[in-house]
Amino acid sequence: MYVNLNYKDPAWAEATLKLVQDIAVDCEEELSHCESEGRFPAETYKEMGRRGLLGVITPEEWGGYGGDAPEYCFTTEAMTRYNLVSSQVQIQGMRWMLQWATPEQKEKYLRGMVNGTIVFSESISEPGAGSSLKKLNTTARRSGGDWLINGEKIHINLGAESHVTLVYAMAEEGLTSFLVDTDLPGVSRKHSAPLGYRFLPTADMSFNDVRVPNSALLGAPGQGMETFLSTFNVSRLGNASELIGHATRGLALATDYAKGRNVGNNKVTDFQGIQWTLADCYSSLYGASLARDHAANLVKAGQEHAFATSLAKKMAVEAAEKTANECFALTGGYGLYRDKPWGQLLLEIKTLRIAGGSVEILRNYVAQQILKDEHLKGMK
Repeated sequence: MYVNLNYKDPAWAEATLKLVQDIAVDCEEELSHCESEGRFPAETYKEMGRRGLLGVITPEEWGGYGGDAPEYCFTTEAMTRYNLVSSQVQIQGMRWMLQWATPEQKEKYLRGMVNGTIVFSESISEPGAGSSLKKLNTTARRSGGDWLINGEKIHINLGAESHVTLVYAMAEEGLTSFLVDTDLPGVSRKHSAPLGYRFLPTADMSFNDVRVPNSALLGAPGQGMETFLSTFNVSRLGNASELIGHATRGLALATDYAKGRNVGNNKVTDFQGIQWTLADCYSSLYGASLARDHAANLVKAGQEHAFATSLAKKMAVEAAEKTANECFALTGGYGLYRDKPWGQLLLEIKTLRIAGGSVEILRNYVAQQILKDEHLKGMK
């Protein structure tokens, strides 16, 4: 649902939606196999890059479209709505590159990320540290003119498939981020098996005396928290868009089924209770879309957006979970099989409840901002 996104060019949205639909049809066979097996659809991803779908926020000088948060939200939602692999992780990488990378780093990575030949991942979470970056145990220490990185990372989407990963580690100066080529000696990767995010499989990653040059720094030593927040406060919009896309897909498929399903002399959708279910789900998704669009427009305008993006993801989780649950009311026993989409959609949404900042973390943040505000964020 795209209610109020301020695009660079309104005509772009219609053409891009058609492009997403076309790629989903053209690559249906690979997508189907990868979804059932929990694999990254590499050929589909390269096709998305070839057709210009990945670099929507990247300037034209690097091969992109030159859009902003509205285009990011539009494409991310469309990808999950039509069951393509999401570019969420790659967009986060491009934002980091555009904001913090040196000209040499951009030249090395950015064009390949836009055209789909370079896959990016972010190595942040650890066995004992998720949302609390201050508790990270991965270390980076100087060794001559280089750095040696040691540590264990988990929950890394595309960790096993990526060509470069952004590693957050503790240096003497504090939290620091490094662009690490994953073919370097000392980097090892092993797939894990999450319930959702099937197209973006996770991996555990180990860094054992991985030597990187000083030119691998993203930002300055000790500037890791700043680099992290600069992208993650916006990336919540990608998570919100994925959630809205998944839920909209589930609701559309369930409604189409219910409209054609006979119950005696009636269709399933003839019953008032079912109509109320449809109305409530649609209303929840519409409200989440409005919050997401408002936040995206704030980002584009260069205005403060952390509160709005956090609220947008919180509302998207709530709307998507409600919708995914209610789809079973619309489909009944038909929806309860593994060869139908609704069970997997529910798992995708449950995964996104946690990924990119759990609902509990977001609720804490939203409440803290309300309590800090003299007017209780407009309630007085």
